[in-house]
Amino acid sequence: MKPLVLYCKSYSTDLKRLVRLAQSIERFNAQRLPFHVSVPRAELPLFREHLKGLSVELIADEDILRASPRIDPSQVNSLPGSVAQQIIKSEFWRLNLCSSYVCLDSDAVFIRPFGLDDFLAPDGTPYTMIDEAHDLMEDAIRRGKDRVVDAFNCEANQVQTLLGRKGRRYSFGPFPVVWHRDVWRSLDDRYLQPRGMSFVDAIAQAPIESRWYGEALLAYQAVPLLPCQALFKVYHYAWQYDTDRRLGLQSERLARFYCGVIYQSAWERDMDWPSEGGSLLSRLGRRIRRLLGRI
Repeated sequence: MKPLVLYCKSYSTDLKRLVRLAQSIERFNAQRLPFHVSVPRAELPLFREHLKGLSVELIADEDILRASPRIDPSQVNSLPGSVAQQIIKSEFWRLNLCSSYVCLDSDAVFIRPFGLDDFLAPDGTPYTMIDEAHDLMEDAIRRGKDRVVDAFNCEANQVQTLLGRKGRRYSFGPFPVVWHRDVWRSLDDRYLQPRGMSFVDAIAQAPIESRWYGEALLAYQAVPLLPCQALFKVYHYAWQYDTDRRLGLQSERLARFYCGVIYQSAWERDMDWPSEGGSLLSRLGRRIRRLLGRI
């Protein structure tokens, strides 16, 4: 079993983004860490065609779900993609390919050489992102978006209450994150199974997979908690990227602190496969908002 692999759950809409991610891994993967990508079985031929020549091991989502006891794959397939992918990502550990995995999204891009020591301590313990999201909260307040703060508090309270933890509210992201199989197993053994639940049921209660992982780590301490800050620079909005670019804060300088960058797909719709979705009017409106820095 490998100490660490890279893993991404993707869909055909994100094919171009996934290819970009795979190319960045090919360039910067100094220790040749295995890179696994899971997609719906029906989309495997498409991804094989476009990833030809790149070091990617493709897996069918259905194979992950089949390795998951108490989960009905048809039930997962009936869920919205944004929810179903959380279940698939969180059940990847059941394939017994690794002790820990870096869970990536398709819109990630590596910007410098990376290896095990970016994600694991010398003894193999994964670094865990944990903070109180003050930067996000402050930015939301400055922009009059109190609903962002309210949503964060509500989500945090929900999972903390379910797992019986009182105290400060934490964030366990943003993605990519490093997850250890023993943490997921502890959640399954000590919370889900005694209640006759699967992870599908958990996500139905609170659809925030990173919170389930983080709160399970705090509750059951399956691995030591080694805190770290974000592994990637995340641009939630295009104006954030534009501001950094004007200030000269580009990849070469960001690489001092981050392994990579996340470009939100919401303002990179031109990278949708096979073409940008929506009507002509919606595409035009999106581009205008993008130019105005409102996406």
